[in-house]
Amino acid sequence: MAEKVHITTAITYSNGPPHIGHAYEYLATDSYVRYQRRKLGRENVTFVTGTDEHGDKNYRAALAEGLKPKPFVDRISELFRAAHAGLNISYDYFVRTTDPRHQEFVQRMLQRARDRDEIYYRDYEGLYCVGCERFYTEKELLPGNLCPAHNRAVEFIKEGNYFLRLEKHRAEIRSHVERPGFIRPERYLNEVLNMLAEPIEDLCISRPKSRLDWGIELPFDSNYVTYVWYDAFCAYVSELPDTSDAALSAILPVTEHFIGKDILKTHAIYWPAMLISVGLPVYRCLNVHGWLNYGGQRFSKSSGNVADPLEYEKTYGPDVLRYFMLRDIVYGLDGDFSDERIIERYNADLANDLGNLTSRVLSMTQRYFGGEITSAPGANAEDRALAGVFAAIAEKAGAFTEELAFNRALEVIWQALDAANKYIVATSPFTLAKDRANLPRVAEILATLLEGLRVAADTLEPFMPTAARRILELLAVDEQSARAPYGRGLKPGHRVKPPVPLFPRIEKPHN
Repeated sequence: MAEKVHITTAITYSNGPPHIGHAYEYLATDSYVRYQRRKLGRENVTFVTGTDEHGDKNYRAALAEGLKPKPFVDRISELFRAAHAGLNISYDYFVRTTDPRHQEFVQRMLQRARDRDEIYYRDYEGLYCVGCERFYTEKELLPGNLCPAHNRAVEFIKEGNYFLRLEKHRAEIRSHVERPGFIRPERYLNEVLNMLAEPIEDLCISRPKSRLDWGIELPFDSNYVTYVWYDAFCAYVSELPDTSDAALSAILPVTEHFIGKDILKTHAIYWPAMLISVGLPVYRCLNVHGWLNYGGQRFSKSSGNVADPLEYEKTYGPDVLRYFMLRDIVYGLDGDFSDERIIERYNADLANDLGNLTSRVLSMTQRYFGGEITSAPGANAEDRALAGVFAAIAEKAGAFTEELAFNRALEVIWQALDAANKYIVATSPFTLAKDRANLPRVAEILATLLEGLRVAADTLEPFMPTAARRILELLAVDEQSARAPYGRGLKPGHRVKPPVPLFPRIEKPHN
């Protein structure tokens, strides 16, 4: 039986439009999903994303625009759907936390936890950050009681609320956290272990309607709505076709969440506790990325630097933003974003390397052989050397992708493209072709290059799906032929199409 995997992005707050920081998470996750589908089969991979529409932050954002919460989040959710479509995000389920099916699931989980004595009521006072939608202890805050994520003063709140037992499950949560591969990259493991080294406070999972009525009502007390994080976590599984205990017990152990480092605690501690409290297994792992910075400042709505990722798609074309983010940023670390770096990557890697190689090889095939492959790949030493490079890239890139090292996976592909460009210089087919007696050798050289280009395009598909498809269309191959190992794809007699510009060079603006 094939392995299955269930993959999610964070369920995104609906308090403002999508920005470049969101795009990084979506694009990295989508590339991982596409890789897993190739490996496991389309039917064995599910991908969930969506919008988190309840809570204090969304409610206040709606008020600021003079709107009621539901019309406001309806509009924001549509903006995120449009962003996913524009970025070519291949999700299976787009969940809205205002969906009736989701709300029913949340209430079912709450009632089960309450019935198992995992939720209790008490009076409480604490320091609350609206932006994070959570209470903080004083030791977690920056000097002056500032939220470490938003650098804004927290609010003091005193009220009666319902709590989920956390401390009771601390040892079990820690046992999950310590599992090899539970938190990736491992650099974030010690951070969570430090959180679990001392007793942890039970989690406030309600908000009184007298303070906030925009949320899912507690099934056991109509005067309260549930904590927005309890609501959002359930979205990872709430709209799957089968949410029975048997189905969830099968899907959760193969679930991988892609999240930003700012929500590490909620996912590593709160979410496991919620699952344990209702007798369900804990998910497989957290894949944690860093922040995306622009001009030294993190991309975020609170910072105000909410550049629209779709503008980059319109300016540079499909896949360029995706390629830049995956190639330039080490997953797990913070990354720097700039228009200058995008143009540099575009011209050097896409226009000069990938685009130019594709154009040269297809042009020579048209010019010398009318687009027909008339030979098998060459068999001399330099041909075999290039064949060996391309034959190895799928396995090498796959191993790096499994490790979330997207930049290194792409580096493997680009090293092969560089080898192909050097092979053209070394073999000089355009010079050989001046003498018709050399055309059989030219045919071998071009067959070697075309087969390498096919393998490169196929390996590139998870990272640049549109560009890969365009190259494979120019090579006139179907999916089965595209996936074949090196040497088993393009055969003598096959015809390829004339070249078209894939990545026209961009001239840098002059100051």
